[in-house]
Amino acid sequence: MKKSFREKLISRQRQVLKKHKWLKIPVLVWMLAVLSVYNTGLWLGANAKRYSCAVLLLLFLVVSSSFAFPESLSAQRTGPELEEDGILFAAEQEVDSEQVAFIEADNDTFEGYDDVALLDEEELDTYTLDEILESNENYKDLVQTGEGAVTGGQDYSDYVFDSEDWRLILVNKQHSIPEGYTFPLGTITGSMRCDERILEDLLAMMQAAKADGIDLEVCSPYRDYNRQIYLFERKIKLYMNAGMSYMDAYKTASKTVTSPNASEHQIGLAIDFYSSTYRSLDEGFADTETGKWLAAHSYEYGFILRYPEGKEYITGIEYEPWHFRYVGVEAATVITGEGITLEEFWEDLY
Repeated sequence: MKKSFREKLISRQRQVLKKHKWLKIPVLVWMLAVLSVYNTGLWLGANAKRYSCAVLLLLFLVVSSSFAFPESLSAQRTGPELEEDGILFAAEQEVDSEQVAFIEADNDTFEGYDDVALLDEEELDTYTLDEILESNENYKDLVQTGEGAVTGGQDYSDYVFDSEDWRLILVNKQHSIPEGYTFPLGTITGSMRCDERILEDLLAMMQAAKADGIDLEVCSPYRDYNRQIYLFERKIKLYMNAGMSYMDAYKTASKTVTSPNASEHQIGLAIDFYSSTYRSLDEGFADTETGKWLAAHSYEYGFILRYPEGKEYITGIEYEPWHFRYVGVEAATVITGEGITLEEFWEDLY
């Protein structure tokens, strides 16, 4: 009968021990080591199929997850290292606000774009306050008659707000425009449009501004999805032309131009204002007579300063003293009086 490997090994070591008894301990250690390796090999051989499947599964997981490796690695890599391998990692660098201001002030960076284009509103018809009011005869005397105008000082602290109220719809980066959302589109004048339901209060406010000697003009009312895409992508391209990576350009652009389906302009409730003497959409508008008047009186007609200074961490949008949003007189009075944003107002509803 043929001996096994184990039996042969034991037999040979016994012969060695008969001649050299002093090698007893080294021989025992040697035998245990050899037998351990031998038994392990037998065990693995008996389970070869099982472990082959395990190895193949492990390889599959490693290969399939390797495509995400650069993105996860980027969290630990910064600066020039992001471009060493020719790969655009997902990590975003902090963009210096002074750098952004310099880029936007550099005419060479935006070669081919005029000042109006930088306001994101090129090729749009413009109308004076008188032209807008004269084209809406039905609303011309709203302030004088008291219709549509709301006197200040009314208390709405006990007013019961409805979260389903169309005037209070929350649209921002975290809350996209609801799928299938529709609204009646009305004409301010010419090509300028807005939600028809805010038209009366908007024109009443413009009439009040005229009565107070304020030079108020509409810069950007309703704009559709396609135009919002165009404005957002163009802004990204401008920053990239100035040397930013795509991720930095996207991050910076989203602070000044709302991404498509997250813009209140698309639902006709947001209006950008300027005046004939100040047509730059920047923080300087807040110091103009028009900007001051809007900040003080817009709530009386249902509008709020949508992106106030010091609330950027809540709204995700930089301070825009020209951007006003219609929420209705009741909510506008509360929001303006408490110095909060629409996001904070919504938190109080629940």
